[in-house]
Amino acid sequence: MRQSLLALLAKEPAHGYELKQALEAIFGSAYPSPNIGQIYVTLGRLEKDGYVRSVGVEQSNRPNKKVYYITAAGREALLTWVEEPTEGPRVRDEFFMKLVLAPMTGLSDRMALINRQRRHYLGLIRDLDELAERTDPGNRVALLLIEGAMLHLQADLDWLERCQEELP
Repeated sequence: MRQSLLALLAKEPAHGYELKQALEAIFGSAYPSPNIGQIYVTLGRLEKDGYVRSVGVEQSNRPNKKVYYITAAGREALLTWVEEPTEGPRVRDEFFMKLVLAPMTGLSDRMALINRQRRHYLGLIRDLDELAERTDPGNRVALLLIEGAMLHLQADLDWLERCQEELP
């Protein structure tokens, strides 16, 4: 969440609730709505780290609010995040560990594990399909996020087929 908040603040100063609304508007229901408490905790940490600064703004008929601004150090951290490649394939896959090790324990066999995982992935795909149907067709960001998740799940299903073929 740190980088998301820095990115929004690089565009323009904002207070916590505006940042929450911006994230919800950009990603829609495809991304879990951020908790406002977590946003303020994260802003506090960013301020402590010198990545943002805040200015108190008086309001006549509401409590005062803090408006956050990105600092030069925050811009540098954001640039580093943007330019750094995102983590690649997951070599330490928890399911694969179960698939290889659980049969050794006698607790489960590989086919039962594969079938259970396959049902889980198919359920997730159904949920994402329903989410896509409920998503505003104009929100291309949310639809691309959903599509990416579905493609990852399809790749996981294909991989399960390979595991079924290759493992005894």
